[in-house]
Amino acid sequence: MHGEDDDEIWCLRVAKKHAEEARRDLIARELLDRAHRPRVEGEDLLLPLLGETAGAEKGVFAAFPGREELPRHELVGGIAILLEEDNEGAERVLHSRPSLHTVLYPTSPVEGEFRTREFAVLAGEETTRTVVTEHGHRFAVDLAHAYFSARLSTERQRVWSAMREGERVVDMFAGVGPFAISLADQASLVVAADLNPAAVSLLCENIAMNRKKNVLPMIADAAHLPGIFGRTFDRVIMNLPMESSHFLSAAFALCRPGGTIHFYALQDEEGKYLDAIRAFPVAGVVERRVRSYSPAEWHAVYDIVVGE
Repeated sequence: MHGEDDDEIWCLRVAKKHAEEARRDLIARELLDRAHRPRVEGEDLLLPLLGETAGAEKGVFAAFPGREELPRHELVGGIAILLEEDNEGAERVLHSRPSLHTVLYPTSPVEGEFRTREFAVLAGEETTRTVVTEHGHRFAVDLAHAYFSARLSTERQRVWSAMREGERVVDMFAGVGPFAISLADQASLVVAADLNPAAVSLLCENIAMNRKKNVLPMIADAAHLPGIFGRTFDRVIMNLPMESSHFLSAAFALCRPGGTIHFYALQDEEGKYLDAIRAFPVAGVVERRVRSYSPAEWHAVYDIVVGE
């Protein structure tokens, strides 16, 4: 039985024996919704979330009594991004967590060759810069100068867990380095390239902050990377969702036979890019949904094993 005032929101289903570990992980990633009460279902615990993430499902939850309802928002480190322009709501969000220092509202879409957008500060400090903590790593982020999505945290862990120690990795669109630095824990070398100088500057800062000596930062057009490195990598990361398909030939020219390409794309139908992928030598390909992007589109990943 659910009450009339219960809310349907995203949640993560975990086994009871792993609940505390999962709860701490969600808190560290600033995804746990503390305004709603976790719910037991058999041997599982359903943990309420602030937004959708990999593996999430919808569930109905009761709010803790006395908790103030807040405007919908996304958390990136100490910054909250409101989905609607609401100055009064921004002040309430700012004071809802001690860790927050700024509330922003995006005044433009993600656009341009550097994938940036503009923001208005609704509350708190006049800044778009923050530090994000994710699975033991720290990333300096400036949302106005380099794109960053905290929602791919689980995806980065999934790729890391699939790696063998000592792999050579290239991140073709590295941004501030969340994939590159996370995967460096397993890799012998990670080449982290981006066309955006501001992103590469933050990437260099993050390499130093996380003390990684095996990450090579580059300001480079991804299409030119094969001419520099050839077909020498065990794993290729292609996280440029709106334009990755234009760089498939470069990715296959970088990845050795038997290696893996992780090709991320926004799509509105299952298998949209399978024909484009199979135009190249492919030993196997698995398609997965990563997260919803809009009512009609979702962020997908194709894990491609490269053929001879």
